[in-house]
Amino acid sequence: MAAVDIRDNLLGISWVDSSWIPILNSGSVLDYFSERSNPFYDRTCNNEVVKMQRLTLEHLNQMVGIEYILLHAQEPILFIIRKQQRQSPAQVIPLADYYIIAGVIYQAPDLGSVINSRVLTAVHGIQSAFDEAMSYCRYHPSKGYWWHFKDHEEPDKVKPKAKRKEEPSSIFQRQRVDALLVDLRQKFPPKFVQQKSGEKPVPVDQTKKEAEPIPETVKSEEKATTKNVQQTLNTKGPPEKRIRLQ
Repeated sequence: MAAVDIRDNLLGISWVDSSWIPILNSGSVLDYFSERSNPFYDRTCNNEVVKMQRLTLEHLNQMVGIEYILLHAQEPILFIIRKQQRQSPAQVIPLADYYIIAGVIYQAPDLGSVINSRVLTAVHGIQSAFDEAMSYCRYHPSKGYWWHFKDHEEPDKVKPKAKRKEEPSSIFQRQRVDALLVDLRQKFPPKFVQQKSGEKPVPVDQTKKEAEPIPETVKSEEKATTKNVQQTLNTKGPPEKRIRLQ
C-alpha cells in the first residue's frame, strides 16, 4: 500500500486569523479565505488570477479551472465556501466544501471519509471483541477446546483462607489484668450497678440503703428470737435423772 501524506488530509486541521474576525462579512469572506497562510487555499486557482488582474468575480464564469465561490452565508457566524472545477460556463464539478464558524475555517468531510471512519471504528470494535474472546479459549489434546472465564474459577482451585488461631492468655496475664481492674475499681468506683441482667442500672447509694436494715426492725427480730428460745426450753421440762450403776 502506498503511504498517505499527512498534508493531503486536511480534515484534522483548522485555520483562523483573528484580525479578520471583526470585519468578516459576505463581501470580504473570499478575501479572508485567500490569505497566503491558509492551508486550504490553492494559489493556482482562477480566483488568484482574477485578483491579480483586478477583475470582478463574474469573470470566473468565462474561465476554466479550479475556483472558489461563496455557497452560503449566515452573517456573522457561518459561511460556506465551495471549491469546484469549472469546465464550461454551465458545467462545474464540486471538489470540496469549507465552512467558517466564528472565523475558524474547517474542511467538511466528504461521504467517503465519513463511511471510512465509521467502518474503521466498527472493525476496531469487532477485532477487540475477537481478541478478548480468544484470550478465554483453552485447548488440550485429551479434552479439546473449552472456555475458561476469570469470573467462573473452579472452586477446587480456590484455596480457602486459613483461620488464624487465637493464642490463650497465660496465668500471669490473667492475674495481672485482674489486679489492674481491682485497682481501677477502687480508684474510680462505679456510680451505677446492674443487679440482674436485663434490669435498669440503679445508683450505688440506693443499693446501700436497701442493704442496711432499719434498727427498729432489728430489735423486734431479736426479741422474737429470744421468746422462741424460752418457749422451747419450757416445753421440754426438767432433765431426767439417771441411775448410777454401782
